[in-house]
Amino acid sequence: MVKNNYLAMKTGASSTSSSVEFINSDLQDLGHAAKNLASHALKISLGLSLGSALFQWIASITAICLLVLDRTNWKTNILTTLLVPYIFMSLPSLLFGLLRGDIGKWVAFITVILRLFFPKQFPDWLEMPGALILLVVVAPGLIADTIRNNWIGIAICLAIACYLLQEHVRASGGFRDSFTKGHGLSNSVCIIILLVFPIWALFDDLL
Repeated sequence: MVKNNYLAMKTGASSTSSSVEFINSDLQDLGHAAKNLASHALKISLGLSLGSALFQWIASITAICLLVLDRTNWKTNILTTLLVPYIFMSLPSLLFGLLRGDIGKWVAFITVILRLFFPKQFPDWLEMPGALILLVVVAPGLIADTIRNNWIGIAICLAIACYLLQEHVRASGGFRDSFTKGHGLSNSVCIIILLVFPIWALFDDLL
């Protein structure tokens, strides 16, 4: 009787020990899985953040070039005035802070003086860049510091890019012609670049 009780106790202890080992093993596996998930999520987040910063610089430079070129050589039918709020919303913080300081104020001051007292000598292609500098300098803090740096600013950039692409395709006579007519390929590529940044930035915000 004692032997049977001893064997039962030993069997029960072994069963309990095995269950604890299984639980510990499962907990270790869950811990490893959680670490891998956090590591992969961090890598994806960092990749998206770096991609957003890179696309932000590329989109801003592309929008500025598109604005200047369209006012000088290309003379297309797209509504280039919409590039001004796009640049305002997508301009990297480094450049935006630089233009919002004394440098931007001096540029805006000189632009206003030239426009007031030398209107005939003031080139037409400087009107939109001058308006952009004035917008950056005089924008209220709510817009410059809050709306510009969240999803609202990104959504505005996306809406502008979609509208510009639609208008460019319509003015070119179709999607195929927008890549074949004069300056069509250059304009199309530039506008597509403008479209990539807000889409990428929205995915970055969601993750």
